[in-house]
Amino acid sequence: MKGFINLYKPVGMSSAQAVARVKRALELPKNVKVGHTGTLDPMASGILPIAVGRATRLFDFMLEKYKTYVAEFTFGFETDTLDSEGEIVKTAEKIPSVEEIMAVLPEFFGKIEQLPPQYSAKSVNGIRAYDLARKGQAVELKSCVVEIVEFEFLEAREENKFAFRITCGSGTYIRSLCRDLAVKLGSVATMTALERTKVGVFGLENAVKIEDVTASALLPCEIVLERLEKLNISAQQQEMLLQGKRVEMSKQNGLYKVFNGELVGLGQVENNCLKMKTWLI
Repeated sequence: MKGFINLYKPVGMSSAQAVARVKRALELPKNVKVGHTGTLDPMASGILPIAVGRATRLFDFMLEKYKTYVAEFTFGFETDTLDSEGEIVKTAEKIPSVEEIMAVLPEFFGKIEQLPPQYSAKSVNGIRAYDLARKGQAVELKSCVVEIVEFEFLEAREENKFAFRITCGSGTYIRSLCRDLAVKLGSVATMTALERTKVGVFGLENAVKIEDVTASALLPCEIVLERLEKLNISAQQQEMLLQGKRVEMSKQNGLYKVFNGELVGLGQVENNCLKMKTWLI
């Protein structure tokens, strides 16, 4: 069994728990690998694509890695975790207006530097930052460059609660974006709700709830490779490739999804020769 489950993770469940639930629902043997394509915090809900079997080999080749969120930022206080599950460590009287928020949003578009939260999965000398933070130890994290494609104001939910739609590249922390937006506005804020609505090609329209996960919900591996050109090989060519040999192929240099009746893997063409990058059989 291989493919992807487009899971809608509920609030209160960790990503690891979701993976375990999917594995049980599919009645998979212990030796079958199952993994998610990017952690979604327990306090958040939304799209958590889960790869099953040899589909886990495609993580590094997924072409669409942008993610979209609907987030709620509450101004006036900041927690140590930058979300609603933490302890309040800062407060501020200033609550920005919608006009003030709209005026600074363009400053967060494109590639920006971002400091990850103290409570994050970033590794510090081989230890997760959140493990150090929970022990009260100082965590020195380095800022990194992230990409913000969309940062759209949606609505004011209360006097100090505002909703946004954010599309971003891998490695972006929405909690940090909340903190940095508040700083720019002379205030403090905390992320109080988060829903991930899209991860690459996976969206709400074909997501399944945890209680509805069955083998019939499994999506084919090709779904994450739609933009790659298809390349057909013969049984003889496949045997040569399985032996680690190259096969002559008059194609432009690049990555291809390789078929022999079915998808068998990904191959790289260089100088009219095909060599396999990863097998799915």
